[in-house]
Amino acid sequence: MPPNLQAVLPLGASSAEFGLPPGRGHRILVGSAIILGLAAILFAVLHGDLFRLIRQAISTGNLSASLLKPSLILTSTGLLMLVLRAVLWFTYRPFEPATYERAPTMTVVIPAYNEGALVEQSIESVAAARYPHGRLEILVVDDGSTDDTWTYIQRAAARHPGLVTAVQFERNQGKRAALAAGFRAARGTILVTIDSDSVIEPDALLAMAGPFRDPRVGAVAGKVAALNRDQGIIPRMLHVRFVLSFDFQRSVQSTYRTVYCCPGALAAYRASVMGQILEPWLAQRFLGVRCTIGEDRALTNAILDRGYDTVYQGTAVVHTLVPDTYSKLCKMFLRWERSNVREEIQFLRIVWKRPLVPMLFSMLEKLITNLRLPVAWTATATVALIAVSDPMTLVRVLIAIGIGSGFFMLFYVYSERSMRFVHGILYDYFAFFALWWIVPYAILTVRSRSWMTR
Repeated sequence: MPPNLQAVLPLGASSAEFGLPPGRGHRILVGSAIILGLAAILFAVLHGDLFRLIRQAISTGNLSASLLKPSLILTSTGLLMLVLRAVLWFTYRPFEPATYERAPTMTVVIPAYNEGALVEQSIESVAAARYPHGRLEILVVDDGSTDDTWTYIQRAAARHPGLVTAVQFERNQGKRAALAAGFRAARGTILVTIDSDSVIEPDALLAMAGPFRDPRVGAVAGKVAALNRDQGIIPRMLHVRFVLSFDFQRSVQSTYRTVYCCPGALAAYRASVMGQILEPWLAQRFLGVRCTIGEDRALTNAILDRGYDTVYQGTAVVHTLVPDTYSKLCKMFLRWERSNVREEIQFLRIVWKRPLVPMLFSMLEKLITNLRLPVAWTATATVALIAVSDPMTLVRVLIAIGIGSGFFMLFYVYSERSMRFVHGILYDYFAFFALWWIVPYAILTVRSRSWMTR
């Protein structure tokens, strides 16, 4: 084991280390608060009290306030959708993990580019996972690194002969090509991808294999947490957002078996399905440009397109390195949003192939999610105009953000008994002032092929 792996993530670590493990009493208390809050939201929306002041301004003929009418309608719909999502979230249960004795053959593919020492720690976390080595292989693909990444890969391979296989590209070909090389060489019936800046918890592989007992499951998303969550304010905020993204959003999506993105940090695929989609995925183009980013969302879409389900396994945890500066954060979000634009368009074609209930849930969620951005921009511009004559308008908006964020943090506290929720509230203010431009700029530059991390 590399001497510094213990310092990064103890191999015996568990998701309980995110914060204190929530006990039954804690969950009953927080769950009751969530239910009461949702009931209050439902009552306010249905009885029309929530937006009384805005409606009064509209009725007086105030042009600026009238522009807020679409946001009023969408916000009401979004709040009702939040109630529905919360109900689904409460019903989510992780799948049973595979047993050690009956674990399927598995290949873990780790693509790496200029990752340095962290790739060795990633490999070691997989090698140390609780999984029968006779049914496990680890393929590490160096995508033409120009630093000492290959040295660390070779060192790990030498430490685990017969378990770790190292592959080196002479030149950089991109993450898709690196993953494809691993998929083609894989012998396992389950293919797992792990980013080279990520380390998994010991039970993650058995947990990821569990859902594949169901022949309808084609892909599984793992739970992603911030590896460097105590190294600056941005990683602290992102850790909370990641927990919410996975424990809330993907849990909800999993209840209707349509997780929209199985993340590259930890995802698993049925090998027989991968054989059907590999070549079209590699050749994917958008607006005449070859696709080089968003490979995880594209793979998930391709599997849904073949009629398979995609689910979330909340007990399979990976800790991944997250940006610690504003510029790195913006690059990550731009990369994600550009691929989201492309894959949202692709999903519009796929959603009609889903079974009736998943199709209806997906269509409703996508409609609200994709409409909220233009409406939110219009509402923000309108609020700014109103604030010129009534500065208290901005104060009210900031208070509303705090109240909404505080309520949403209850979902975080339900999963993790920690004071870190404060960083989640800070993130919402940070996003309001500093990240508002990401999506429109991503749309305008959607043809960009830059990975933005190399």
